[in-house]
Amino acid sequence: MIEIKNLTKEYARFKAVDDISFKVREGEVFGFLGVNGAGKTTTLKMLVGILSPTSGTIRIGGHDLRKDPQKAKMMMGYVPDRPYMYPRLSGREFLYFIADIYGLSDKEADLRLDQLLEDYSLTPWQNEIIESYSHGMKQRLATCAALVHNPKILIFDEPMVGLDPHGAKLLKESIRSYASRGMSVLLSTHSLNVAEEIADRLTIIHQGSLIVTGTLDELKQVSGSSHDGLESLFLDVTTRPAAVRSAAMNGEGPKIAKAP
Repeated sequence: MIEIKNLTKEYARFKAVDDISFKVREGEVFGFLGVNGAGKTTTLKMLVGILSPTSGTIRIGGHDLRKDPQKAKMMMGYVPDRPYMYPRLSGREFLYFIADIYGLSDKEADLRLDQLLEDYSLTPWQNEIIESYSHGMKQRLATCAALVHNPKILIFDEPMVGLDPHGAKLLKESIRSYASRGMSVLLSTHSLNVAEEIADRLTIIHQGSLIVTGTLDELKQVSGSSHDGLESLFLDVTTRPAAVRSAAMNGEGPKIAKAP
C-alpha cells in the first residue's frame, strides 16, 4: 500500500533523510522507530505531502504522490504529533468540517461521526468546545478526524503521547482491529513497548538512514547478538555510528550493518 523508494530530503548541505526505501503491506502494522532527530517526522511529512522530497518516489496504493496527489491523499489518514484543531469549534463541528473536506454527504457524515465518537468514547463531549478537552481527548478526536473518510492507510506520528492507560489501550486495540480488516498502519513512535506489542514489522531510522527492517524475530537474528526485546536491540543498533551510513535498506527483508 505504501512504497517509498530512494527517498531523500536535503536542507542546504544537511540530509535529514538519506536515500531510504521501504514498503508497508496491506493489513500490516509497520513500526517506524528512531531517536529524536533521526528523520521520522520529516519522512512522514513527505509521505502525506506536507514536504516535498529532494529526490525519490512515494507511491500510495499505486498512485504516485507527486503526479497524482489528490488520489494518493484520499487513501490516507494522518495523525500528526501535534495536531491542530480549531479550539472554538465543538468536537462534532470539527469532524463535520473534516467530513466536508473529503466530500461526505450530510447523511454519510452523521453516520460516520456517530460511530467514531462512540468508538473513541467522545460522544458525551461531542458538543463541548475543543479548548475544553484534555490532551488525551484531543488525541482521540484527531484520530477520529483521520478516519472520517474510511482511509485504506493510517499514519500515526507519536500517537501515545499524553494518553492515559485506558486511552492507550483503546488506541492499540483499534490499530490491531483496523489492520485485521485490511488497513495499512504506519506507526512512528518512541514507545518501544507499544511497537513490540502491536507491530508486524519494524524499521529503525538513524541519522537519516534506515539501518534495519523486519519482524522482531528477524531483527534479533540479524543483529549479530542476543537481545531480550526490542529496547535492548534498539539501543544496540543505534549506537553503531560507523555502521549506520553504510546501511542501504530495500524494505523487502531484514538487514543490518554489523559493527566493525
